[in-house]
Amino acid sequence: MSSETNADAVEESTSKCGGATETESASSSTSSDSKYGASSDETSSSDSACGASGSGSTSSSASESSCGASSDDGSTEQEVGATIEDFDAEPGQLTAVGLGPGQPEGMTERAKTALLEAEHIVGYTTYIDLIPDEITAAADELYDTPMCGEVSRTEEAIDRALAGNDVAIVGSGDPNVYALAGLALEILESKGATASMVEFDVVPGVPAAQSCAARLGAPLVNDTVSVSLSDHLVPMPEIESRLHAVASENFTITIYNPWSRKRRDNFQKCCEILLTHRDPETPVGIVHGAGREDEQVMITDLAELEDLGESEIIDMTTTIVVGIEDTYVWDDRMVTPRGYETKYDY
Repeated sequence: MSSETNADAVEESTSKCGGATETESASSSTSSDSKYGASSDETSSSDSACGASGSGSTSSSASESSCGASSDDGSTEQEVGATIEDFDAEPGQLTAVGLGPGQPEGMTERAKTALLEAEHIVGYTTYIDLIPDEITAAADELYDTPMCGEVSRTEEAIDRALAGNDVAIVGSGDPNVYALAGLALEILESKGATASMVEFDVVPGVPAAQSCAARLGAPLVNDTVSVSLSDHLVPMPEIESRLHAVASENFTITIYNPWSRKRRDNFQKCCEILLTHRDPETPVGIVHGAGREDEQVMITDLAELEDLGESEIIDMTTTIVVGIEDTYVWDDRMVTPRGYETKYDY
C-alpha cells in the first residue's frame, strides 16, 4: 500500500544494503538462480546469461547478492557488480511500476499494461504476490527477493534490462514515494549507463497517503507533508528535526512506517513531538493494510496515539494521518477544511 511501505520494513533482517541475510536464504528459486547480474566465482553462476562476470565472494553463504553485490565478511557495504562494459546486448526497457494500495482494482490501467508488456517482473516477494495471476502468468520470468533486498533486486532489474530484456520493477504505492525509482537511476548512473539507454520510465500508482486518506474521509485537502519514521536510511535525529519543523506549522502530516518492534522509541518520540506542537484532541486517522484483506481503519485523537503503538493496528503496513487545528470529525470521517467557508456561503 505505501511506498515500499515499505521495502525496509521488516527489522528482523540485519542487512542494511539489500544483500540477503541468513533469514533470506529461503527466497524463491527465481532469486537464487538468477544469471543476469555479476556472477560470483561459483560454477553455477559463471555462465552469466548477459556475459557479466565478477569477482564476487566464493562463499556460498546467504550474504551473497545474486546480482553481484556481495560482501566477503558479512559487511553491510555493497558494490555494483556489473558495469555497462559487461553487456554486449541491445538494452531493453526498464519500467518502475507502482501497484497502488494492494488490490487489483487499485492498480491503474497503465500499470497493468506495463506489466503485461514486460518480459521480466522484479520485486519484493509480497508485492509480486499482489499482482493479478493473469499478469504474472504472462511474464517470461519473475524475480523476487525478501525484505531488505531493495538494492539487490533493483540492480538485478537493471542488469536484466541491460542484457536486452524489457523489465518491470514493482512496488506498492507510487515508485517516487519512499520507493525505488530514485535508486534505479542512481544504480544506472553508477554502472556508467544512462536512463535513456534502457528507456527508463515510471508508471505512477496511488500512494499510501492518498489511498488511506480516502478511507478516512477528506483529511488531506489542504497543505500536507509526509514523514517516514524508518531510520533504516535516515538517522532518527534528522527525522525528529523534520517532525518538529512540520508539526509546528499547520500541515496535515502523513506518517509512513510508524512502528516496529525495533522502532518503538521512534514512534514514542514522534508522538511526544506532535503533542509538543498540537492539541491533544487533534484528530488522527489510522489505516492498516489499506486495500488488503487485513485492512483496519480507526479515527482517534492525538492524546491516544502513543498507547496504540502496541496494538495490532499500527505496524509497518500502517499509515497515520495527523490533522491540523481545523481538522474535525463528522459522521466518522475526518474533514480538513480547504478554506471555502471563508469565501462562500453554503
